[in-house]
Amino acid sequence: MNISPDLSPNPSPPSQPNADLGEPLTATPSATLAELQRLIAVIAQLRNPDGGCPWDLAQTPLTLTPYVIEEAYEVVDAIQSGNKQDIAEELGDLLLQVVLQSQVFQDQGDFDLSDVAKGIADKMVRRHPHVFETTEGNPNPTTPAAVKQTWEEIKTAEKAHIEDPTRLSPKLKRYARSMPPLLGALKISKKAAKAGFEWNNIEEVWEKVAEEMAEFRHALDHESKADQEGELGDLFFSLIQIARWKGLDPVAALQGTNRRFVQRFEKVEAQAEKPMTEYSVEELNAFWNQAKQQISKQQTSQVSLE
Repeated sequence: MNISPDLSPNPSPPSQPNADLGEPLTATPSATLAELQRLIAVIAQLRNPDGGCPWDLAQTPLTLTPYVIEEAYEVVDAIQSGNKQDIAEELGDLLLQVVLQSQVFQDQGDFDLSDVAKGIADKMVRRHPHVFETTEGNPNPTTPAAVKQTWEEIKTAEKAHIEDPTRLSPKLKRYARSMPPLLGALKISKKAAKAGFEWNNIEEVWEKVAEEMAEFRHALDHESKADQEGELGDLFFSLIQIARWKGLDPVAALQGTNRRFVQRFEKVEAQAEKPMTEYSVEELNAFWNQAKQQISKQQTSQVSLE
């Protein structure tokens, strides 16, 4: 890979979009490639045994894995906040993980970033024949749902030589192994339901939730810690099925709850005049309810102003 030796910061920072006119920010292909090439060179120097960084040199694909997950979640958080500067920064941090992982594998003689880029570009072209190919007699998909269906059909055909297309379990194992647990549970259950492994109605799902709750409570009183964790997992999985049936996103739901808790807890701390351990449960509950009311009033005021 041809790497530019110029590692110095670009003296001309990219211009910002015109906030008044709403003009989009554009970058020439040459400028984009130049900055990507500089990033690649920076990472290569950090991984250079001759004068590189001891921390970067000590990293392996596995030791870097937590950072990949952390940065991906921080990108999501920035997007949800709507702060464009934070979004750009977090996307850069995630890009760093892609380039750094690729450099580690390049150092091991496995593949480099050009292989990664080529692989995903080839995949996008293959799975969008309605954009990149002209096929007579085959109508192009005209809706997002139709495009998604075409994508899945092509994906299944591509993997037919390494996976039995009649068996779903290899895919489910991959989801269970590679995805965050909450997202993996949703993905696994969606795929299983699509294959016909599904309840007849949502009342049956609610019955499953009640069954798992009873089993979890029994395990807490009579079974080992491992069994208790197993039953807790079953309860979580059954609740995710309710969300799936109602078209709710359990990941977004839990993220929202986390944010609301922190927001309310911040106000509780502001009200407390001594360590929380010195308050009774009733006093803390009163602080909590006041915090909820304050936040509700603030949100109502914001809506009315808008």
